[in-house]
Amino acid sequence: MAERCSRFAESRDRALELFASKGFGQVGMRELASHLGLTPGSLYHHYPSKQHLLLDLIEEFYDELLGTLGRIERRRKAPDDRLRTLIRAHLKLHRELPRHFRLVERDNGCLNPDQQQRVRQLREQYERRLLMLLGPLPRLGDAVLLATGHAIANLLNSAPGWLAEQPLAEHERETLLEHLLSGALERLLHSSPQSAVA
Repeated sequence: MAERCSRFAESRDRALELFASKGFGQVGMRELASHLGLTPGSLYHHYPSKQHLLLDLIEEFYDELLGTLGRIERRRKAPDDRLRTLIRAHLKLHRELPRHFRLVERDNGCLNPDQQQRVRQLREQYERRLLMLLGPLPRLGDAVLLATGHAIANLLNSAPGWLAEQPLAEHERETLLEHLLSGALERLLHSSPQSAVA
């Protein structure tokens, strides 16, 4: 049983690798099955469609993000320490799950409407948890608060791409990203209600 679970996890990793390198829309079920060393019938036994596998991989991504937020919440640090820890945790996730980030950013639109709704729910849950983790924000209307959570999530999740082409050592890149993100987020978190929406 454990061996079968291990082989299944390895297959998912290989599927993720294929989707990330070629693009989800460019991979057919036959090619996917062949890449995984399965027959198409065996693959359909686990996943009725390619979209079901994509959704599974995206849900796995959000599980990781939410798990990371949960670990930070349990540490009960001061707000400034939480922000630093949050930034470092996201940069670490980018190093550990680069294919997941690419897949979510690029191929989310390939899901059917119900599956896209499920991803929206996961994203909104993650964005609300981010806002709660960062502490009391300036008093904002609901729409601005939701937009703030969305912007913070996008900032954290896209930042590593900003310097990907720059000839920097990894520690230089990480330090610069940490400073850029903390500067932007501290300004947002400590602004007055009027300046937050001005």
